[in-house]
Amino acid sequence: MFKKILVANRGEIAVRVIRACRELGIASVAIYSDPDRKALHVLKADEAYWVGPASAAESYLNIDRIVAVARQSGADAIHPGYGFLSENSQFGGACAEAGIKFIGPPASAIEIMGSKTRARQQMEAAGVPFVPGTSRGLSSLDEALKKAAQLGYPVMLKAAAGGGGKGMRRVATANEMESFLAAAQSEAQRAFGSDEVYLEKAITNPRHIEIQVLADEHGNCVYLGERECSIQRRHQKVLEETPSPAVSAEMRQQMGEIAVKAAKAVGYTNAGTIEFLADTSGEFYFLEMNTRLQVEHPVTEMVYGIDLVQQQIRIAAGEKLLFSQQQIQPRGHAIECRIYAEDENYLPSPGTITALSEPAGPGIRLDGGIYEGWEVPVAYDPLLAKLIGYGETRQQAIARLRRAINEYMIAGVKTNLPLFRRILSDSAFAAGETDTGYLDRCPKPAIPAAGESEVAAIAAGIFAALDTVRNDHSTPRQAASSTWRRTARTESLQ
Repeated sequence: MFKKILVANRGEIAVRVIRACRELGIASVAIYSDPDRKALHVLKADEAYWVGPASAAESYLNIDRIVAVARQSGADAIHPGYGFLSENSQFGGACAEAGIKFIGPPASAIEIMGSKTRARQQMEAAGVPFVPGTSRGLSSLDEALKKAAQLGYPVMLKAAAGGGGKGMRRVATANEMESFLAAAQSEAQRAFGSDEVYLEKAITNPRHIEIQVLADEHGNCVYLGERECSIQRRHQKVLEETPSPAVSAEMRQQMGEIAVKAAKAVGYTNAGTIEFLADTSGEFYFLEMNTRLQVEHPVTEMVYGIDLVQQQIRIAAGEKLLFSQQQIQPRGHAIECRIYAEDENYLPSPGTITALSEPAGPGIRLDGGIYEGWEVPVAYDPLLAKLIGYGETRQQAIARLRRAINEYMIAGVKTNLPLFRRILSDSAFAAGETDTGYLDRCPKPAIPAAGESEVAAIAAGIFAALDTVRNDHSTPRQAASSTWRRTARTESLQ
C-alpha cells in the first residue's frame, strides 16, 4: 500500500480523497494556488504545497510543477480527482516517468476514450451500440450537410476532445449548419485545444444514464449499477440518483454487461463510467466514457456500500477486487444535489461565505469543501458541496433530501438551493418523469421567494442583537449555541 498520496485537485473532491487516505492510514499532500491558500482541502491535508497563481494553467494544470511537488514531498502516488488533469494522458505519462503511481487508468485508455471519435471507433469495433453519426471529425461544411441529411434533422455537433456542453450545438435545419459548425469548432478550439467536431443524430429528450465500472490490474471488471443523470442545465448535470426510475433489472444487466465489455475493449483499469443515452422506447446507446471518478459517485457508494475512492487506491496499489459481480447488490435509493455558488441564470456567484448552517440527520451525507468565512474564488468551478439523501425507498430519499435542503443555509453568495426546492417538490420528479429537457418544464414559482442570502442576513441581524443583549446582561457567550453561528472546524498543517 502507498505511504503518501498527493491529491492533484481542490475543493470538495480533494477533501473527499484526503478523508479516504486518512481512513487507510495514508499520509496526504494537498496542492493549492494563490486563491486557495486557506481552502478546506489545504487545512485537512497532512502537508500542503503552493503550485502557482490563480490561473489553472499555471497551477492545477501545471504538470511539471505538480510532479516536482510530489517528488519533493515524497509522495509515491497521485490521485487526480475529477476535472483538471484527471483525464490527461500526458499527466499519467509524466507520473510514470517520475516513478509515481497515477491513481487512474492507463494512459492508453485515457487517450482512446478522451477522443469521442476514437472512442466511437473502438466501440464500433467491439460491437457496442452507439448513437448513429460520424466516427471521425468533420472535414468540411459540405460533409456536415451531407451526413446530416442522411441522419435526418435534428442533429448534434459535438467536440471530439471534450465534454461539459462545450463545443456542442443542436442543429434543427440545414440553414443553421454553417454558423453552428463554425461556432462549435471555435468553442472546441478554445476549450480543448482542438477544433475537431463530429456529428450525431439528436435523440429528443433522452434520459442520460451511466454505468459505474471498477477494473483491477488482474483482469477482473465489474459494474455497480446505473446512475440517472438526466436533470441538466446547459448539458451539465445538476441532480443524480441511483437506481434510475426508468431502468429495470433486465435493462440494468444489459447495460452493465455492455459497460464491462467497453472497458475491457480498451484495457481499462481503476474506476470509470460508461455513459449512455436512452430513448423513450427503452433503447440505449453508448455516448462516451469518463476515465475518472465521477462527481456523482456518492450515490453509488450509498446504494452499493462500496467506497469507490478507496477502491481506486487499492486497485492502483495492485490489489485484486475482493467481490464478484454476483456479490454486488443494491439496497435503497440515493439522490445527489450539486450545490453551486450561482444565481438563477446559472451564472457564478463568487464572494465570502458569511454564514453557514449545514444539514444532518438520518440518511443525509454532505461532501463539502467550504466553511464560514471562506471566499469562493472566481477562477474555478463554483461547486461548493454535494448533498446526498439516502432512503430505503425513493420516496424516503426525496423526503429526507427535501428536509435537508430546507435546513441548509449558505449566506454571502447566491446558490442554487431554491432550484432544488422546486425540483424536490415537483410531482413530475416524484413520479420519475425526467429527461434531459426536464428543467425547461419544471414549474417556476409565480412569486419570487426571498433568497437564502436575504433570510441569512435577517437571521444574522437577529443573532447579533441577541448577542448584544446577552453581553449587556453579562450572559456567558457559550450559552448562545446556535447552528446559525457555527464556524467551521479547521486543522493546522503538520
